[in-house]
Amino acid sequence: MIQPLSDCCLPDDSGDEDDETASPADKSELHSTIKSLSLKLDDLSTCNDLIAKHGAALQRSLSELDSLKIPYESSEKLKAVNERATLFRITSNAMINACKDFLELAETHSRKWQRALQYEQEQRIHLEETIEQLAKQHNSLERAFRSAPGRATNPTKSFSEGSLLTPKGEDSEEDEDTEYFDAMEDSTSFITVITEAKEDRKAEGGTTGSVDWTSSDNVLDGASLVPKGPPKVKRRVRIPDKPNYSLNLWSIMKNCIGRELSKIPMPVNFNEPLSMLQRLTEDLEYHHLLDKAVHCTSSVEQMCLVAAFSVSSYSTTVHRIAKPFNPMLGETFELDRLDDMGLRSLCEQVSHHPPSAAHYVFSKHGWSLWQEITISSKFRGKYLSIMPLGAIHLEFQASGNHYVWRKSTSTVHNIIVGKLWIDQTGDIEIVNHKTKDRCQLKFLPYSYFSKEVARKVTGVVSDSQGKAHYVLSGSWDEQMECAKIVQSSPSSPGSDGKQKTVYQTLPAKLLWKKYPLPENAENMYYFSELALTLNEHEEGVAPTDSRLRPDQRLMEKGHWDEANTEKQRLEEKQRVSRRRRLEACSRGCGTEEEKEADVYVPLWFEKRLDPLTGETACMYKGGYWEAKERQDWHMCPNIF
Repeated sequence: MIQPLSDCCLPDDSGDEDDETASPADKSELHSTIKSLSLKLDDLSTCNDLIAKHGAALQRSLSELDSLKIPYESSEKLKAVNERATLFRITSNAMINACKDFLELAETHSRKWQRALQYEQEQRIHLEETIEQLAKQHNSLERAFRSAPGRATNPTKSFSEGSLLTPKGEDSEEDEDTEYFDAMEDSTSFITVITEAKEDRKAEGGTTGSVDWTSSDNVLDGASLVPKGPPKVKRRVRIPDKPNYSLNLWSIMKNCIGRELSKIPMPVNFNEPLSMLQRLTEDLEYHHLLDKAVHCTSSVEQMCLVAAFSVSSYSTTVHRIAKPFNPMLGETFELDRLDDMGLRSLCEQVSHHPPSAAHYVFSKHGWSLWQEITISSKFRGKYLSIMPLGAIHLEFQASGNHYVWRKSTSTVHNIIVGKLWIDQTGDIEIVNHKTKDRCQLKFLPYSYFSKEVARKVTGVVSDSQGKAHYVLSGSWDEQMECAKIVQSSPSSPGSDGKQKTVYQTLPAKLLWKKYPLPENAENMYYFSELALTLNEHEEGVAPTDSRLRPDQRLMEKGHWDEANTEKQRLEEKQRVSRRRRLEACSRGCGTEEEKEADVYVPLWFEKRLDPLTGETACMYKGGYWEAKERQDWHMCPNIF
């Protein structure tokens, strides 16, 4: 459950000095190089003149000596010196001529280079202006279309027939600067029809068996209810308001098209005062769904709750357009909440290039979760794609049910112009490797022209035989429901010739509903109740804990200029440490990433072969909580 990284508008800085793509700094360096070459050529020309001058003077001196009356023996030696001087003069003249040719050629090419560089600069400026103009024209056309007669004033209030959700006008935050996309072809592969009368079901011949909500469904009945007891530890409910700093995102992003953004240094102005490790931990906000799932006697019912939990991790991304801090290598974050949440969580940054974090959670209620997530991201002009790579594992100790799934792609739109907004798209398959039950979730891409509810998620839970038991429906930013399937049948082919499955279901039950945001959340980075507590200072944590990161703490307090200075210091410190590791690697590794992976060993996790996925991933090896109990942190690196 990595926090869907769409909320990280930009993957964080790496602090690496190796940037292979041209930037304004690269152009300045090229100009400086050309200027230095010109100066060296002038020096070479001066030396050329001096050699010619002194060579001629030497020749005259030797000729004068030759005309003097000297002994025979001295005359022979003088003759030999004269011959050598002649050879030197010939060689010098050849070198001088070659230098002249080089000088003329270099001067000619220097002018060509300058013209080519000037042309490239003009073309780049023209391209940037064209892209920005196209974006503005695109948005103007969309506004004109939306204002045309007969168009609905609020597209988010148009719902597909049989939808299990009700309209929510408060979720419609799009304005005239918002960019929209066409809906995905074949947005849903099934049709849901709700049935009420029990007699109607009996008339079908009873081929599906008992279809009532039985006593075993009582767990699902109360799944959305959250037990709220008095907290044993009083935790903060607010942080300092976000300062009103303005910064043009496009002014930075226009130099990053097509690049891996984890290698681009970014100021804290685009950050939120949490690290990626803390965002991973924030996915546990709806842990009560897994606590409920422990008591399910039916694996397909348990799958419904696991699916709702996987969707809930996206719930805060609709507002969180700022990116978290990229953790330093070896940085950790613990969440020790056995008393109120019944769990302990530990994250560690185990790789810097590519950025990768390992996560392990233990719950006293009878489940454990672990993952290693690597972030891949690309800026494509108008939007930013963020692809979390890696499998997420969830195991229930009592039943042995072991679930595995992967995250979908997150996209940040309107990078160039307009209001930033985030979408989640793609398919997620959750597999129970013990029972072979499966859940297919589809995140529908948002489109102004679609009649579907915004940010819609649909899914079907099937057993090992492929028989569908539950239909899931909802939105990733608001709630999820499930409906028990009574009967399924194929529909008549549509106009496109495609056939969909018709599921007859019982009335839907609410699985999960998003908590309301705290008061004044819009001035506190839209943090949830749990997110507000994650960076709260705690005693006894490891010296590598994200709460102790100085630039992040300064940003939270509103001291952004000081935070940027401290961030640069930390990045330089990390660069020095990285160079030392690579220099210490004496083995003949290939790339620098391979060398770094070879010499860096995580402190609390170790690489093992995952028997279910066949991939190598970092898994918790133990020892952290014991070290915390002893307050023995001598093994921790000094990263801050």
